[in-house]
Amino acid sequence: MKYILLIGDGMGDVPVPALNNQTPLEAAATPTMDRLARASEMLLVRTVPEGYPPGSDVANLSLMGYEPELYYTGRAPLEAASLGVELAADEIAFRCNLVHVERGEDGRLIMIDYSSGHITTGESGQLITALQAECGSEQVTLYPGVSYRHLLVYRGELPEGFTTVPPHDYSDQEVTGFHREYAKIPSLASLIERAGAILADHPVNRERQRQGKRTANAIWLWGEGKRPAMQTLDARFGIRGGLISAVDLLKGLGVLGGLDVIDVPGATGYLDTNYAGKARAALEVLAKDDFVLVHVEAPDETGHQGLAREKVQAIEDFDGKIVAPIVEEMERRGEPFRLVVTMDHYTPVHRRTHEDWPVPMFIYDSRGVSQPSGRTYTEANVLAAVDENGLQLDSGARFFRRFVEQEQGGSKR
Repeated sequence: MKYILLIGDGMGDVPVPALNNQTPLEAAATPTMDRLARASEMLLVRTVPEGYPPGSDVANLSLMGYEPELYYTGRAPLEAASLGVELAADEIAFRCNLVHVERGEDGRLIMIDYSSGHITTGESGQLITALQAECGSEQVTLYPGVSYRHLLVYRGELPEGFTTVPPHDYSDQEVTGFHREYAKIPSLASLIERAGAILADHPVNRERQRQGKRTANAIWLWGEGKRPAMQTLDARFGIRGGLISAVDLLKGLGVLGGLDVIDVPGATGYLDTNYAGKARAALEVLAKDDFVLVHVEAPDETGHQGLAREKVQAIEDFDGKIVAPIVEEMERRGEPFRLVVTMDHYTPVHRRTHEDWPVPMFIYDSRGVSQPSGRTYTEANVLAAVDENGLQLDSGARFFRRFVEQEQGGSKR
């Protein structure tokens, strides 16, 4: 049996006036997902436990069968694992975003763009390398990642009450109070101040400004934590396989879960990602192993930007360029397979941030299911199917056990 987990990050939404009061998933043309969903078991699954932030870190950890209550220590340690950075016991990892902020005459700081205009990996790598050369120390080390997403490792302890927030939750909002938190750690406060001056004068930013693009004029640190202790999926469930994503967070989960993390050239985490390469890589994994996870970031990114029609495009691309070729080839091969299409969380375009609502998904089994839904894949249809058949799971870990056929049953709605 082959197990295929396909995640459209942030794909869920609520009705959007600009889409005739449809959700992006309802407005999108998704013939392959709809065909599979009609023959599938539909589920509603809580991927974010109560009291946890509704981030992709918690939600995807959950979807891979790990209880966040037992394994979650923060987002950045997962990204450190992706980059091959081994955290010592006295080291704390931070996600380091390259952002664009504006400071008003009254001193208020506004988060204009959490991604610096989706700066390219080549450009951002030069910026982070320059910051490390100028600001790196025994206490602070910066590592380049993908696009605007990078890593900082801090050696030391954090002061009591220190908190950070993800910048994508505060687009076009004041973040002055959150920024003041860094003053509690003098070495980080000094780094952030120096970084602004270095970035402002860097040739990459001067060229972006010349082209009328958003510059990366600041760094924003968040998602801090120490390295988690995790068993591999092979040890827990007896499955081996690979993970394909453009996002360091997901790659880190793959590393810690004992999966082969496949780097696909041209995978960007946005609408221009190499879909065909990701689908081919998934099929290559399935030719030798029994599990693959394919993660697509574009629906989440467009949700954070508040772009409804672009989110529709991201969902259509997910269906046509990921789900369709994988399913068609698996059917051609004639091997039995179970396939899940899901989101990790909702990212409504009107909110431009995540919600912790239970996520709609379906499990397709090429051998057939006892009670096929007969419905296409939309948020409302899954809710209706759950109301009718009553399958709702209270954790991603329970979903994963059911997916790999190690647990049956679910709570009634």
